[in-house]
Amino acid sequence: MTILGIDPGLANTGWGVVEFVNQRYRPVSFGVIRTGTDHPLADRIHAIATSVGQLCDRFPIDAVSIEDIYFAQNISSSISVAKVIGSITHEMKSRSLDVQYFSPLQIKMAITGMGRADKNQVQQMVAILLKMDKIPRPDHAADALADCITYAVLNSTRARMKGAVK
Repeated sequence: MTILGIDPGLANTGWGVVEFVNQRYRPVSFGVIRTGTDHPLADRIHAIATSVGQLCDRFPIDAVSIEDIYFAQNISSSISVAKVIGSITHEMKSRSLDVQYFSPLQIKMAITGMGRADKNQVQQMVAILLKMDKIPRPDHAADALADCITYAVLNSTRARMKGAVK
């Protein structure tokens, strides 16, 4: 299974692609989609969704994992991020892909086993789980790779639970 992870943002949307086969992870690629403040909001949102669609053309994506919004800080930026998530979701569903959203807490738990893990701890575990020599950069890309791993962890656990409950 090839998973596309998305760390959504208006200025910087991190993305990562991870293969998950036989309970093993293999990083495929990662990066960041950047948009500038000199463009209208609608154009920026469209550019992000289009770029994510192009990733699906480039890689054989089976599923998409998107970090959900955390509302603790700036509400107005959260609204923009919600619009980005909506446009990406539309693009992915138009390709008939499974899209799942995970909260920051779910991601921290899946990656580190601790809900209060800090960003650096999550990124260190991403590097360990993906057998990378160093933490992937930029941060948004590392977060997107964490989204991929979260999808794999939670969905394989759900599948095992269904098999056990007959």
